[in-house]
Amino acid sequence: MDAKGYNSIGATNLQQIRRLSVKLHLSPGAGQNLFSGYGRGYVAVGSRRYESSVIVSADAVTSWQVGNFERLTAADFGFVAALKPEIVIFGTGTAQRFPSRELTRTLAATGTGLEVMDSRAACRTYNILAAESRKVVAAILVEA
Repeated sequence: MDAKGYNSIGATNLQQIRRLSVKLHLSPGAGQNLFSGYGRGYVAVGSRRYESSVIVSADAVTSWQVGNFERLTAADFGFVAALKPEIVIFGTGTAQRFPSRELTRTLAATGTGLEVMDSRAACRTYNILAAESRKVVAAILVEA
């Protein structure tokens, strides 16, 4: 340590540290749907932009015909039974909002995990889990 209490790293040590560092980049799997963009009023999956709510899985993007957040029902999550994901990432729009207890109880009864977050965070989280080959589905509310 020098007089100010800082550790000094010699040039040789700094070069060794640089050789040990690793850069991580998300590289999408072939044919896998990943979010490539998000903004007010849209999400992008791959090179396609969607301006309405969507359900995204590794191999499909489906329009999600839902009203607003306050009117969501268990029927709006009927896709869970068909897709059988390990986890559903629910993007609630520009702000994180939690669905009613009745709705979360209904989803819990399916044995599927549910994570609720704003849509921007949901897109990022979905990409990470999909890249890990997890059986994940994103249900993203897109608000105008």
